[in-house]
Amino acid sequence: MSSELKPSTVLRRSLLIGAALLLAGCQARPLYQDANGETRGALAAIAYSEASSRVGLETRNRLIFLTSGGAESKTPEYRVDLAVSGAVEGILLDDTSDTANAGRAVVTGTYTLKRISDDTVVKTGRRSAVALFDYPRQEFAKLRAARDAETRAALELAELIYADLAMALGR
Repeated sequence: MSSELKPSTVLRRSLLIGAALLLAGCQARPLYQDANGETRGALAAIAYSEASSRVGLETRNRLIFLTSGGAESKTPEYRVDLAVSGAVEGILLDDTSDTANAGRAVVTGTYTLKRISDDTVVKTGRRSAVALFDYPRQEFAKLRAARDAETRAALELAELIYADLAMALGR
Protein backbone atom coordinates (compact mmCIF):
# COMPACT_ATOMS: atom_id res chain seq x y z
CA MET A 1 0.00 0.00 0.00
CA SER A 2 1.40 3.40 -1.04
CA SER A 3 1.68 6.33 1.39
CA GLU A 4 1.10 8.90 -1.36
CA LEU A 5 -2.02 11.07 -1.21
CA LYS A 6 -4.54 11.28 -3.99
CA PRO A 7 -4.60 14.60 -5.93
CA SER A 8 -8.17 15.30 -4.77
CA THR A 9 -7.15 14.90 -1.11
CA VAL A 10 -4.22 17.28 -1.57
CA LEU A 11 -6.50 19.82 -3.26
CA ARG A 12 -9.08 19.65 -0.45
CA ARG A 13 -6.43 20.09 2.24
CA SER A 14 -4.89 23.01 0.35
CA LEU A 15 -8.28 24.70 0.03
CA LEU A 16 -8.98 24.19 3.75
CA ILE A 17 -5.63 25.69 4.73
CA GLY A 18 -6.13 28.61 2.31
CA ALA A 19 -9.61 29.32 3.69
CA ALA A 20 -8.32 29.20 7.27
CA LEU A 21 -5.54 31.66 6.44
CA LEU A 22 -7.98 33.97 4.67
CA LEU A 23 -10.37 34.00 7.64
CA ALA A 24 -7.51 34.55 10.09
CA GLY A 25 -6.50 37.68 8.15
CA CYS A 26 -9.94 39.26 8.58
CA GLN A 27 -9.07 40.39 12.09
CA ALA A 28 -6.70 43.17 10.99
CA ARG A 29 -7.59 46.81 11.65
CA PRO A 30 -5.65 50.08 11.94
CA LEU A 31 -3.26 50.17 14.86
CA TYR A 32 -4.64 53.30 16.54
CA GLN A 33 -8.36 52.67 16.07
CA ASP A 34 -10.85 50.63 18.04
CA ALA A 35 -13.19 47.98 16.63
CA ASN A 36 -15.75 50.62 15.53
CA GLY A 37 -13.17 52.51 13.47
CA GLU A 38 -13.02 55.39 15.97
CA THR A 39 -9.66 56.93 16.81
CA ARG A 40 -8.49 55.99 20.27
CA GLY A 41 -9.05 58.49 23.06
CA ALA A 42 -5.83 60.45 23.50
CA LEU A 43 -5.27 61.06 19.79
CA ALA A 44 -8.80 62.40 19.37
CA ALA A 45 -8.31 64.79 22.31
CA ILE A 46 -5.62 67.00 20.76
CA ALA A 47 -5.96 70.70 20.02
CA TYR A 48 -3.64 72.26 17.44
CA SER A 49 -2.20 75.77 17.29
CA GLU A 50 -3.30 78.05 14.45
CA ALA A 51 -1.34 77.89 11.21
CA SER A 52 0.64 80.87 9.94
CA SER A 53 1.21 79.73 6.33
CA ARG A 54 -0.50 77.76 3.59
CA VAL A 55 1.71 74.69 4.08
CA GLY A 56 1.17 74.99 7.82
CA LEU A 57 -2.58 74.97 7.26
CA GLU A 58 -2.34 71.92 4.99
CA THR A 59 -0.31 70.09 7.64
CA ARG A 60 -2.64 71.14 10.49
CA ASN A 61 -5.78 70.13 8.61
CA ARG A 62 -4.34 66.72 7.73
CA LEU A 63 -3.34 66.16 11.37
CA ILE A 64 -6.87 67.01 12.51
CA PHE A 65 -8.25 64.56 9.96
CA LEU A 66 -5.84 61.79 11.01
CA THR A 67 -6.30 62.18 14.75
CA SER A 68 -10.02 62.86 15.04
CA GLY A 69 -11.59 62.21 11.67
CA GLY A 70 -11.79 65.89 10.71
CA ALA A 71 -13.51 67.40 13.74
CA GLU A 72 -11.56 69.44 16.25
CA SER A 73 -11.79 68.17 19.82
CA LYS A 74 -14.42 69.83 22.02
CA THR A 75 -12.62 68.81 25.23
CA PRO A 76 -8.90 68.59 24.40
CA GLU A 77 -6.53 66.95 26.84
CA TYR A 78 -3.40 67.74 24.84
CA ARG A 79 -2.15 70.68 22.80
CA VAL A 80 0.25 70.62 19.87
CA ASP A 81 2.14 73.81 19.08
CA LEU A 82 3.05 73.42 15.44
CA ALA A 83 5.34 75.60 13.31
CA VAL A 84 5.66 74.67 9.64
CA SER A 85 7.76 76.26 6.91
CA GLY A 86 8.31 75.37 3.29
CA ALA A 87 10.88 76.11 0.61
CA VAL A 88 11.15 75.34 -3.10
CA GLU A 89 14.40 75.12 -5.01
CA GLY A 90 15.55 74.03 -8.44
CA ILE A 91 17.79 70.99 -8.47
CA LEU A 92 18.35 69.94 -12.07
CA LEU A 93 19.82 72.72 -14.19
CA ASP A 94 19.86 72.84 -17.98
CA ASP A 95 23.43 73.91 -18.85
CA THR A 96 22.48 75.61 -22.12
CA SER A 97 19.79 77.91 -20.75
CA ASP A 98 20.75 77.93 -17.04
CA THR A 99 17.18 77.15 -15.99
CA ALA A 100 15.88 74.45 -13.67
CA ASN A 101 14.12 71.41 -15.17
CA ALA A 102 13.17 69.85 -11.83
CA GLY A 103 12.59 71.12 -8.34
CA ARG A 104 12.33 70.05 -4.76
CA ALA A 105 9.82 71.25 -2.18
CA VAL A 106 10.99 70.83 1.40
CA VAL A 107 8.51 71.30 4.24
CA THR A 108 9.82 71.32 7.81
CA GLY A 109 7.74 71.22 10.95
CA THR A 110 8.61 71.55 14.61
CA TYR A 111 6.05 70.56 17.20
CA THR A 112 5.58 70.37 20.94
CA LEU A 113 2.97 68.08 22.47
CA LYS A 114 1.81 69.29 25.88
CA ARG A 115 -0.66 67.91 28.40
CA ILE A 116 -3.13 70.73 29.07
CA SER A 117 -3.96 69.79 32.68
CA ASP A 118 -0.46 70.38 34.05
CA ASP A 119 1.32 71.98 31.05
CA THR A 120 3.80 69.11 30.91
CA VAL A 121 5.76 68.64 27.69
CA VAL A 122 5.15 65.07 26.51
CA LYS A 123 7.10 65.18 23.23
CA THR A 124 8.93 67.62 21.03
CA GLY A 125 10.19 66.95 17.57
CA ARG A 126 11.30 68.24 14.22
CA ARG A 127 10.38 66.50 11.01
CA SER A 128 10.74 67.30 7.34
CA ALA A 129 9.35 65.93 4.11
CA VAL A 130 10.49 66.35 0.50
CA ALA A 131 8.47 66.26 -2.71
CA LEU A 132 10.11 66.36 -6.13
CA PHE A 133 8.51 67.88 -9.23
CA ASP A 134 9.23 68.84 -12.84
CA TYR A 135 9.16 72.42 -14.08
CA PRO A 136 6.91 72.75 -17.14
CA ARG A 137 7.56 75.45 -19.74
CA GLN A 138 4.60 77.70 -18.86
CA GLU A 139 5.05 80.13 -15.99
CA PHE A 140 1.67 79.49 -14.35
CA ALA A 141 2.22 75.74 -14.62
CA LYS A 142 5.59 76.18 -12.88
CA LEU A 143 3.93 77.98 -9.98
CA ARG A 144 1.20 75.36 -9.74
CA ALA A 145 3.69 72.48 -9.87
CA ALA A 146 5.69 74.02 -7.01
CA ARG A 147 2.52 74.60 -4.98
CA ASP A 148 1.30 71.05 -5.55
CA ALA A 149 4.68 69.68 -4.48
CA GLU A 150 4.56 71.77 -1.30
CA THR A 151 1.09 70.39 -0.58
CA ARG A 152 2.28 66.80 -1.09
CA ALA A 153 5.22 67.41 1.23
CA ALA A 154 2.92 69.00 3.85
CA LEU A 155 0.62 65.97 3.79
CA GLU A 156 3.58 63.64 4.16
CA LEU A 157 4.87 65.76 7.04
CA ALA A 158 1.50 65.41 8.77
CA GLU A 159 1.72 61.63 8.47
CA LEU A 160 5.17 61.64 10.08
CA ILE A 161 4.06 63.89 12.94
CA TYR A 162 0.92 61.79 13.43
CA ALA A 163 3.07 58.67 13.84
CA ASP A 164 5.22 60.48 16.43
CA LEU A 165 2.15 61.64 18.36
CA ALA A 166 0.60 58.18 18.28
CA MET A 167 3.80 56.65 19.64
CA ALA A 168 4.11 59.28 22.37
CA LEU A 169 0.51 58.90 23.52
CA GLY A 170 0.47 55.14 23.13
CA ARG A 171 2.99 54.60 25.88
